[in-house]
Amino acid sequence: MKVTQFLKDHYKHFNAAALIDAAEGYKTHLNEGGKMMITLAGAMSTAELGIILAEMIRQDKVQAITCTGANLEEDIFNLVAHDFYERIPNYRDLTPQDEQDLLARHMNRVTDTCIPEEEAMRRLEHTVLKYWQKADQAGEAYFPHEFFYQILNSGDLEQYYQIDPKNSWMLEAAKKNLPIFVPGWEDSTLGNIYTGHVITGDIKNVHTMRTGIQYMMELAEWYTNTAKEDSTIGFFQIGGGIAGDFPICVVPMLHQDLQRTGVPLWGYFAQISDSTTSYGSYSGAVPNEKITWGKLGINTPKFVIESDATIVAPLVFAIVLDY
Repeated sequence: MKVTQFLKDHYKHFNAAALIDAAEGYKTHLNEGGKMMITLAGAMSTAELGIILAEMIRQDKVQAITCTGANLEEDIFNLVAHDFYERIPNYRDLTPQDEQDLLARHMNRVTDTCIPEEEAMRRLEHTVLKYWQKADQAGEAYFPHEFFYQILNSGDLEQYYQIDPKNSWMLEAAKKNLPIFVPGWEDSTLGNIYTGHVITGDIKNVHTMRTGIQYMMELAEWYTNTAKEDSTIGFFQIGGGIAGDFPICVVPMLHQDLQRTGVPLWGYFAQISDSTTSYGSYSGAVPNEKITWGKLGINTPKFVIESDATIVAPLVFAIVLDY
């Protein structure tokens, strides 16, 4: 039995039904000529969402991605150091001393998975620093994802690949030059490393790295040029935080601050989150609250799946891909 048929036969109610509705809404949006942005919060790259997200990119089921700096780099960490990762299924039982022992071995824990510092972070730093310095010396400036695109397309890291390249979403994105927006990039391992190299003088101009406000400007132009009344942009949000907060705000900015009133609202909205609805919680806010901020409309298809994204996202994508 196909995955999609199994899900439709068994996922009838509550969050299960919301999953089906969101997936079918995603397909309808694309079939009607719409585009889709996916936003990645949490540690989805370390959770190896790239296995199916790369296929979504290959099949043109996503036209842009907004992600945290961690998700941007951790897909590449996994690409070049997968065999050195360690899984700790009993992570709930670890003592403070156990955690200290992991630190001593330079194993950075993300829930049940440890990222190896030397093989992942330092290996990538050694390569990316050359690109940062080359741009710095030439007086050029690029976004974080553009530096990665340069590196991935150059083949400089191929000697280190430890997974099937088709399972890296960043590799697929680089092939298509997919628009990526990375708010708050400095809040990432390589963001911290870049800062260190600026402080030590290895990089002379901090603005060699384009970030923040420039990303919003880039997003504003991309949204204006891409969103049309007959081809609106959908918003598929995995988790909460800045990866979702940053891009969804572009619409009210375009309308209220730039007076681009002809630009349509987001044409579809779905969120996978385990954040419960509560006072003051943005990640847990129901979609209708976004109407008051000029982000979504009364008739915008809206879906919320309150569950673990590592379980839900691959299932939604499986339906979109007709698995």
